[in-house]
Amino acid sequence: MADYDYDLVVIGTGPAGEAAAINAAKLGRKVAVVEMRDQVGGGCAHKGTIPSKALRHSVKQIIEFNTNPMFRVIGEPKNFSFPQVLKTASEVIAKQVMLHTQFYARNRVDVFFGRARFLDLNNIEVLGNDAIENLRFDQAVIATGSSPYEPEDVDFSHPRIYTSDTVLNLEHTPRTLIIYGAGVIGSEYASIFAGLGVKVELVDNRANLLEFLDVEISDSLSYHLRNNGVRIRHNETYKSVTADDTSVSMELESGKRIRADMLLFCNGRSGNTKDLGLENLSIQPTGRGHLTIDKHYQTNVEGIYAAGDVVGWPSLASAAYDQGRSAATDLLGLPGFRFVDDVPTGIYTIPEISSLGKTEEQLTEEKVPYEVGQAFFKDLAHAQISGEVVGMLKILFNRETYEILGIHCFGDRASEIIHIGQAIMNQKGDANTIEYFVNNTFNFPTMAEAYRVAAQLGLNRARQVNN
Repeated sequence: MADYDYDLVVIGTGPAGEAAAINAAKLGRKVAVVEMRDQVGGGCAHKGTIPSKALRHSVKQIIEFNTNPMFRVIGEPKNFSFPQVLKTASEVIAKQVMLHTQFYARNRVDVFFGRARFLDLNNIEVLGNDAIENLRFDQAVIATGSSPYEPEDVDFSHPRIYTSDTVLNLEHTPRTLIIYGAGVIGSEYASIFAGLGVKVELVDNRANLLEFLDVEISDSLSYHLRNNGVRIRHNETYKSVTADDTSVSMELESGKRIRADMLLFCNGRSGNTKDLGLENLSIQPTGRGHLTIDKHYQTNVEGIYAAGDVVGWPSLASAAYDQGRSAATDLLGLPGFRFVDDVPTGIYTIPEISSLGKTEEQLTEEKVPYEVGQAFFKDLAHAQISGEVVGMLKILFNRETYEILGIHCFGDRASEIIHIGQAIMNQKGDANTIEYFVNNTFNFPTMAEAYRVAAQLGLNRARQVNN
């Protein structure tokens, strides 16, 4: 057994782990990371964010090709299989792995491949393919990410039953598909498969799709999924799942039974904390395997931090990176720490969604006097030029002070558009008002112009009411 000494050991090389390790290394600490896969990048690069978004991009291009009249003169609509569009994702993953491998090398962070297990408060055992190594550390960050939740009464070893991880190994395109769980991941894959011409049944155990969204945005997503052939079943939970050589059958608690070629189970995720030796540190994960942290990303054990999906909400790659960086800042005792609790939502359905701040429903419940400014993409010159006319930008602001309270966007590049509003929304004092968007000039034609249109309409409405 080889022994090594480090100031900091990070378990996991996804966004949270990488950010923690690189931040500490740049500040002169001796750092090691441990990755259970044979390549760095974590679940984000190999199973989650990167492959699913690359898939979505390819499917969106197929949809554009098949619906654009300019291309239709060339020939009939083209059909693409799921394995074909997966090739693009594989190419992107390879590029990401190379890039992040270089990050660790450039910053002199040692990378160990194998399974990590805490022996005590200062030692981690790494079981690799060829050897066992012992890493002695002063502090540690657990950034092991999460995995799809797999209930015991569903046979995930069956070749017709998949999770969001294993679906990336799919070697054919099903004709029909049941997606159980209409959260972010389920809704995204419903868009992807519907775009490939698959008949999708999306089973939601809630009354509305993505209930944390502004209702108008949620309704818009529901409409466009249905318009693309997705059947959405609300307020349904499964009772049993059976599969044979030809199909998968799901019996619902309501008494309904649905059948399809394949099942994609997307009902939540669990933190990757199994077999980490946490019992040797007196750290107890939750029932879903998540770790409890304080407002500085420290667990109940001093010197042991956790960040990223393993701590649960918000389970976004963007937040994970900031969490890891902030955790390293705190454990090093440096200024500039930030607890990440103000994160824009990015949902890569087709069309995509992004939101930040309060919804209309929340403001109504809190009895805040607010007004709404909206810009519909179909009225914007840039959207008309690009052909991406589905969607809208919605700004919620205080009717009396004009302070921006929430921004919600549905449509092409929503996750990019949201950041313009985010920058203004996070300004201090009088700088955070909707008036910014009418007092500054936006390039024309751009999608950013949506802010000017929405702000002008909203201000006109507020002034009429106030006068």
